[in-house]
Amino acid sequence: MNSLIEITKNMILSNTETIPNREISEILGIARGSTVRARNIGRDLFAGLKNIVGGEIEEYTKLQAQAREQAIQRMKSDAQRLGADAIVNVRLATSMVMQGASEILAYGTAVKLK
Repeated sequence: MNSLIEITKNMILSNTETIPNREISEILGIARGSTVRARNIGRDLFAGLKNIVGGEIEEYTKLQAQAREQAIQRMKSDAQRLGADAIVNVRLATSMVMQGASEILAYGTAVKLK
């Protein structure tokens, strides 16, 4: 199983249930963060042209990457509010809110470590 562990500003993020060489002493609850992003007319025009010739639509890729980072930061803030040292089982989900707008949700289990 591939795992991802990231340590940033005293918060450990893991997409697995455990953190190697660390013991979870308490489960604090679900930490979550989300953002809703909408496309804009400039990006849509360029994307329409790109759709004709094919290839990656870099403007949308950048928009989604920024949205993911914001959702993760909001999840970390939520975990800090709970008093967590780490977030395990981190997941990302996306859904369309309306035509041209989507939500990115980051969530995981906020935990205290020994």
